[in-house]
Amino acid sequence: MVSELLLPAGSPVKLKTAILYGADAVYAGTPDMSLRTQSQFSLDDIREGIDFVHAAGKKIYLTLNLYTHNKDVEKLPHFVDTLRRLKPDGVLIADPGVFLYLKEHAPELKRFVSTQANICSYQTVKFWQSLGADLCVLGREVSFAEMAEIRRQCPDIMLETFVHGAMCMSYSGRCLISNFLADRSANQGKCAHCCRWHYRLHVRLKDGTVRDLNITPENRGMFEFLVKEDFRPGELYEIIEDEHGAYIMNSKDLCLMPRLNSLLDIGMHSLKIEGRNKTEYYAAITARSYRQAIDDYRRDPKNWSPDRYMDELYTLQNRGYCLGFYDGHLTNLSQNYEYTRTLGDWLFAGSIVEWQGDDIIFEVRNYINGGEFIEFLVPGSLENVRLALNEFEDADSGEITPRVSAGQGKKIRIPAAAFGRSAEIVREKLPQYTVARKPAALQTDAREMLDRKKEEFAALCRQD
Repeated sequence: MVSELLLPAGSPVKLKTAILYGADAVYAGTPDMSLRTQSQFSLDDIREGIDFVHAAGKKIYLTLNLYTHNKDVEKLPHFVDTLRRLKPDGVLIADPGVFLYLKEHAPELKRFVSTQANICSYQTVKFWQSLGADLCVLGREVSFAEMAEIRRQCPDIMLETFVHGAMCMSYSGRCLISNFLADRSANQGKCAHCCRWHYRLHVRLKDGTVRDLNITPENRGMFEFLVKEDFRPGELYEIIEDEHGAYIMNSKDLCLMPRLNSLLDIGMHSLKIEGRNKTEYYAAITARSYRQAIDDYRRDPKNWSPDRYMDELYTLQNRGYCLGFYDGHLTNLSQNYEYTRTLGDWLFAGSIVEWQGDDIIFEVRNYINGGEFIEFLVPGSLENVRLALNEFEDADSGEITPRVSAGQGKKIRIPAAAFGRSAEIVREKLPQYTVARKPAALQTDAREMLDRKKEEFAALCRQD
């Protein structure tokens, strides 16, 4: 069986970028009836997106995966009628009531059960299959051994698993912390990401008063705060507080590239990447890295190695990578106690929004200095094309400047001749929606932290 590479489409441009860089399918949603409240799609955008995806011979799935309250049920007839007219290749659902409604009123649509349904056993897969589910998305809590057993026990239904993206510290994302602290329901797509907030250490004295525990550069090296869970002897979890706070619930990002061969071997139907709110650069890097890795493994499984694809994935801003629950349990190497921001030594420079004759119209997404190179990511390969410009021509006004900054849809004009090749060759290599990046030197402390996270992930991958 050929596994499908599935990417998020948080906007029309991200959808087209994902398809350009190798996705077999994309998933998208509208705000009212999905967990994608920050979706940038209008109904017309979705219709255009479906036409674009189908013209490329790919698939698109739409989300109807929130947990409904009574006010949401009233909207169901309208949304289901809209879905029937749009004709997506599948609909992601979490709420059993919504599943039943769709089965009764739109039986021709394929029904996919979302990760929000907490599917963690073959018995649960069989339950949904008996109700008419076409595909089940397994929970992130499922280990590889469990996944393989589910595949053996349920050979006649499509199964999907996450391979890359942010990890939620709650059970399949069923979190109430956001409701409690911010009055925003994670189960209706409005998570405030409280698990990544800054928390500070305090001490309660015997008289009942609470004092700040003031960590300073002078006393920071005198002591450490460690937490040990009773059933994990020898595993000490360090709580670190700096000027920003402490990060006690801050998971690293999931990355199963080093275990991709095993997922392909057991025949998972769909390999899913999370990140609907990430940039087009994220869509391009994850799509082409996993696409190339999957294709290379099919061609030569004996000599396959994840290293060259990991090099690409590390150009993304990340919190450090982990294997999630792949091995069945987490260790202290799966959490990032040092920082909640993402780190990386490359930045999204911009993308080609169109070709005008022999000129590229390039939308700038980060500042670029004259003489600084940017690197275009060639779709369909891991090849890159570098270009350094000494000055920049505004695409609209023609103004020439020695530096260009992002903002308000800023675009520059780049003649194909700047690449030293014919316009036909450049246009073929760098079509519309091609993404570019630029190097970004990290400060010493950030460089050390990023290198340490790479070492931790390598150590995690070496464990049996």
